Amino acid sequence: MKEQLREIRNAAESALAAVNTMQEIDELRVKYLGKKGELTALLKQMGSLSPEERPVMGQLVNEAKAALETLIGEKTAELKARATEEKLKAETLDITMPGKVSKSGKLHPLNTVLNDMIDIFQSMGFDVVDGPEVETDHYNFECLNVPADHPARDMQDTFYLGENLLLRTQTSAAQIRTMETRKPPIRVICPGRVFRADEVDATHSPVFHQIEGLVVDKGITMCDLKGVLEQFAHEIYGKDTKVKFRPSFFPFTEPSVEVDVSCSECGGKGCRVCKGAGWIEILGAGMVHPKVLKSCGIDPEEYSGFAFGIGLDRLTTTRYKISDIRLLFENDKRFLDQF
Repeated sequence: MKEQLREIRNAAESALAAVNTMQEIDELRVKYLGKKGELTALLKQMGSLSPEERPVMGQLVNEAKAALETLIGEKTAELKARATEEKLKAETLDITMPGKVSKSGKLHPLNTVLNDMIDIFQSMGFDVVDGPEVETDHYNFECLNVPADHPARDMQDTFYLGENLLLRTQTSAAQIRTMETRKPPIRVICPGRVFRADEVDATHSPVFHQIEGLVVDKGITMCDLKGVLEQFAHEIYGKDTKVKFRPSFFPFTEPSVEVDVSCSECGGKGCRVCKGAGWIEILGAGMVHPKVLKSCGIDPEEYSGFAFGIGLDRLTTTRYKISDIRLLFENDKRFLDQF
């Protein structure tokens, strides 16, 4: 039995020295130390020994069992340490490698120009007000001196939602709501989306953006209007930009003007951008019509005011030299990445 024990121990130690996985260690533990293992089987044979030999043989078997358990523990620790080292080696970060660049979002060019315009007018004392996109005929037309039979309604192809509801064709409706709820002095701009049944092409869209401005106070004159709009044009296009006022007609202002700026592409000489004119129209404006003030409960004998309307989309296309307004709405990433 001593010889058999020596062979079992030597075989177990040789096998342990060759194992490379935890599964192999478990299999060896079962083979030699399990309930049906070789050492357990050897202990069962001790019944055939004499009473004097049994304690001696039992001690030898227990020593062999303890030695194998120690070897198995050491081998297990060795394999775990090796696995940890390999894992750390595989997960090692090379801090000298360049990092992955995450692309950040950007403002849409319309929002960039809108924020610039808001900053410009706020620096001149204007508040920003908003109004609903679904308006009533009362605020969108009647209070702006455009009654039901007025020919100016034909100039704006309107989306009607019902007998008295429509998608606003201009943010001037927000000016009316402001004049009804505030007392002069009033100095506001009203940015927002507006809607007209236009055919889609390079310069027209059924959905576009406006910024309308309104000033109402005592002693407001056309000179105040010109000063504000010239300051605005110089802030947007540069100090060398020339500004021209042309007579025009709007039912809610009298007198009314169209405002042009010298073409930034050619400096007024004439080019493709300005269609050879040297000037680009950017907005309409005028002195608030007395009927509009009166309809809002403001005495036109005591107060006067001016209003202007700026097409944000046109301003954006001229500022960034964009040839087609549809590019602003198509969400083409190749186009937007340029801003």
